[in-house]
Amino acid sequence: MAKQFLPDPAGSKLLLSGNEAVARAVWESGCKVAAAYPGTPSTEMLESLSKYPTSDIYTEWSVNEKVSLEVAIGAAYSGSRSFCCMKHVGLNVAADALMTLTLTGVIGGLVIAVADDVGLSSSQNEQDSRYWGRFAHLPILEPADSQEAYTMAKYAFELSEQFQTPVILRMTTRINHVKGVVVVGERIAKNSVGFAANKDPNRWVMTPNGAIQRLPLIFDREEQLRKLGGETAFNFIDTPENYDKRLGFITSGAAFMHVKEAFPNSPVLKLGFAYPLNYDLCKNLSALVDEIVVVEEVEPLIENEIKANGVADLTKIHGKDILPRIGELSPEVIIPAVNKFFHEKYGKNFVEITKNNENLVEKVFPRPPTMCVACPHLGVYYTLSQVKNLNISGDIGCYTLGAGEPWHALDTTISMGASMGIALGMDKGRGESDANKRIVAVIGDSTFMHMGMTGLLDIVYNRGNVTIILLDNRAVGMTGGQDNPANGRDIHGEEAPRIDFEKLVIALGVKPERTHVVDPYKLPVLFKTIREEVKVNDVSVIITNQPCVLIKDYHPLTPYQVEEDKCTGCKNCLDVGCPAIHVTRRDKVVKPSGREVDLAFVNIESEVCTGCGLCLQPCAPNAIVPWIPSKAINFVAKEKGTAA
Repeated sequence: MAKQFLPDPAGSKLLLSGNEAVARAVWESGCKVAAAYPGTPSTEMLESLSKYPTSDIYTEWSVNEKVSLEVAIGAAYSGSRSFCCMKHVGLNVAADALMTLTLTGVIGGLVIAVADDVGLSSSQNEQDSRYWGRFAHLPILEPADSQEAYTMAKYAFELSEQFQTPVILRMTTRINHVKGVVVVGERIAKNSVGFAANKDPNRWVMTPNGAIQRLPLIFDREEQLRKLGGETAFNFIDTPENYDKRLGFITSGAAFMHVKEAFPNSPVLKLGFAYPLNYDLCKNLSALVDEIVVVEEVEPLIENEIKANGVADLTKIHGKDILPRIGELSPEVIIPAVNKFFHEKYGKNFVEITKNNENLVEKVFPRPPTMCVACPHLGVYYTLSQVKNLNISGDIGCYTLGAGEPWHALDTTISMGASMGIALGMDKGRGESDANKRIVAVIGDSTFMHMGMTGLLDIVYNRGNVTIILLDNRAVGMTGGQDNPANGRDIHGEEAPRIDFEKLVIALGVKPERTHVVDPYKLPVLFKTIREEVKVNDVSVIITNQPCVLIKDYHPLTPYQVEEDKCTGCKNCLDVGCPAIHVTRRDKVVKPSGREVDLAFVNIESEVCTGCGLCLQPCAPNAIVPWIPSKAINFVAKEKGTAA
């Protein structure tokens, strides 16, 4: 069982990330139920919450974001404070429930923390969750640092109960992961009257007749919230002494910190209560300055709204006409963009509003993403790269890296669970170049449970000719190895029912003789199984059964090393893609036929090798042998020129 910690006392000054600060605030607010599906950069919110006493708060990893929101809704309907969190693409999954929730409203406070991955640090797209406030007519709070994340999360519960509406706490990667000092308070216990005391089918059962009666309420609520936006302390104009009247900014979230760093002498309207937008505040800023630049990540929502509502002359308001529409708007981005605009508008003699500091960002040598040493997915992609005539649809997870070097064994990746439907579409929509192609879908265990099961059912029901490779590594590996129904442990590490994937896929209609469980480290068996199953005109499922190397279920074996005098430079081991294998020397030789061949001589970083044996199997000269410490030490000494 995961050890639960004793929370720090009220008044403590703690160094917390935005995720940790939100978790503390949720616990302090007397929240009773919290649910989530792991998704970077939101994962640590629920991970942190799970460490608080279980007598105070129930936490769970849900199978997907829609389910997590529904769990939170059920608790809020019962009058309990509830919380769920997800990354931006997760809210797309939960949107069906969200768009009706805005009509029913809640009894207990319900806070939805959404983490937008601005800059695509670990996501397949970059989207702006502030749209959901406009779309669902819900209030949005945007913190600019960890302290605000804590304060706003606590206020969000009060706001939710005051207006009986869910509240979105919109965060971004920089707020989620950067740490700051947070002064914390005491936990306040909240009692719930239960759902039975609030039964009202006209409100909770959303038939068309009931929904149409609720619509006027959300529009009225939105106007009340807009008025509140002009009164809250989360919205204010920061006006420096002797400020520069030439330029002012309107901004929200992390962009506020960037603007203050880049333009310390300019007035800034900071919007923490970001939606509904109070236009009077915007007009007040406009009265102070000659030009306004709206700095928002990433879409021009505020910019378009203030232009549409006549806050100022349109020629005075700038935003995405001078700033990028993608990525973080850090000082090194906004400073040259703003100065360039003013030079073009006012001429070369215009004095820059602020100087660009070339040392703002430390240049970091780029490191391409790669799978871990001995990852059980390595053998799968090595094998797929050797099997010819395939179209391979992939999914979201560590295994998305199969598209890269050295395998090039993944052709599509769209969204969680999409590999299944895309594979079926490839099968049914074959073109001339695909007539003889075999269709393979690759999906991870957590992703399969998240959204892939329905896709497999669809393939079976519609008689697809697809081979599915289900990578069961017993963890949500991409987000840090969180537990899921595949490994038989819950969020606290306690024993829980474990899914049997073989029985599950058979229950979904896959024939038992077309269902195989294989060890991904046994390349001959894996190769034979894949090659045979892709030739069968039916649905096949191949389940791999080795755990992620970073979780406690994995037990390393004796590591390997390369016998230098035996290595012929054939490069077969490099095709496995294990990062423990390093090229020490490259060479070229000319064969008797006149063909020039590139050679690469290697060694193995035995200190990180786990002994999985993948590289051993394709090694032509049998140069890879079990690690002998004395030889390894002498090899290191030889490299340094100090060998005996």
